[in-house]
Amino acid sequence: MRHLGSTNRRDFIKLLGGGVAVPMFVPKLLAAPPSSRVRHASFGAAGMAGSDLLSFAAHPDVDIVCVSEVDLSRLDMIEKHLSDRKIKVYQDWREMLDKEGKNLDTVNVGTPDHMHAPMAMSAMQVGLHAYVQKPLAHDIYEVRRLTEVAREKQLVTQMGIQIHSTAYYRIAVQVIQSGAIGKVKEVHTWSSKKWGDLEPLPERSDPVPSSLNWDLWLGVCAPRPYLAGYYHPGNWRKRLDFGTGTFGDMGCHIFDPVYKSLELTAPISVRSEGPAPNRWNWSINSVIHYVFPGTAYTADKTIAIYWYDGDQRPPEDVQTLLGKQAMPDQGSIFLGEKGVMLLPHVALPVLLPESQFKDYKLPRDPGTSHNKQFIDAVLGRTKTSTPFDYSGPLTESVLLGGVATRFPHQTLEWDAAGLRFTNSTEATQLLRREYRKGWEVKGLS
Repeated sequence: MRHLGSTNRRDFIKLLGGGVAVPMFVPKLLAAPPSSRVRHASFGAAGMAGSDLLSFAAHPDVDIVCVSEVDLSRLDMIEKHLSDRKIKVYQDWREMLDKEGKNLDTVNVGTPDHMHAPMAMSAMQVGLHAYVQKPLAHDIYEVRRLTEVAREKQLVTQMGIQIHSTAYYRIAVQVIQSGAIGKVKEVHTWSSKKWGDLEPLPERSDPVPSSLNWDLWLGVCAPRPYLAGYYHPGNWRKRLDFGTGTFGDMGCHIFDPVYKSLELTAPISVRSEGPAPNRWNWSINSVIHYVFPGTAYTADKTIAIYWYDGDQRPPEDVQTLLGKQAMPDQGSIFLGEKGVMLLPHVALPVLLPESQFKDYKLPRDPGTSHNKQFIDAVLGRTKTSTPFDYSGPLTESVLLGGVATRFPHQTLEWDAAGLRFTNSTEATQLLRREYRKGWEVKGLS
């Protein structure tokens, strides 16, 4: 077959017969690279996977070997920016791993949430270092297993919360840990996004596009009719089986500097005061209340962390503390014993009241590239800042909020070591799902 950059997509799709999972080969396979080169593959070719792939391709020590993409109409990024790389394209990611695993060192996973864990775990099982977009997985059990296996196999890992490595969030962490606003009493975090849907499942079935292998897209989830625009390419975030709602999408970003700066561990309890999801979709306008054990950076033995999304925001008495500062669409407010820190997403922190901190100078920090850091860590030059040992517990905490929305106005008491809720068997059952027959994954099933 011909090189992707010189192949007309329409002709290529015809060659595949509308979704047959076969690889596209270049005339000459890449030889095993020297140890100073990193051989990389991507699960996904568009969206965040495509963005990450471009970042990895820009690293001078990376060779992009192959990608898997279930929808062959979404190869524009590769055709436009990487057509000279002789990248092999597979529609079936399992076939890519089977045929190319021995030719690889690293992977990135940027698919819908429900496939993060199956893909990442399968790659890790054959010894590949993994960069996985947030949230780390769809379910808490999957997150725990990814964390454990990465540790057991001593793999380099990184979760794709790239703002973590920017100056904005690094400086925010330094401000809190310096004690500038004193020990923290509580934190309010929010996002205006609305990754939910109050409507029932449409009663229809649409033709599957010839470019899309719908069965591969569904992956570990139960078969169902294709609905144009309902799941693919972006609205899967609203669906219970495939996405993790607004909190899963944005919580790992916005909650990250809170978790990092306060050095939080697992929460003691979680409670939802917002609406419950319906049978098919996440809700919107969530209000979630966490209680975490106190740390060296908190004022008390426990600390309350609040999350709001959609139209919900922190209460008026908290917003009043911002004075003339505008309330950003996304961000956090840290209430300290000596002052307040507003951290917009994505921007530098602001210390309040302004009159009190008018002479305060923010720390200086140049930040770094999250993706480059991962490759450099694989090459032994540095360490990642969000390995699964950090981002796993962070993601578990975030996903607990999603579980809590299923049980409005009920305080769920969390036993992290036992991976269970001590006061709800029903909630505990939502920590792990069954994969459909034939899609079992070693280490997860």
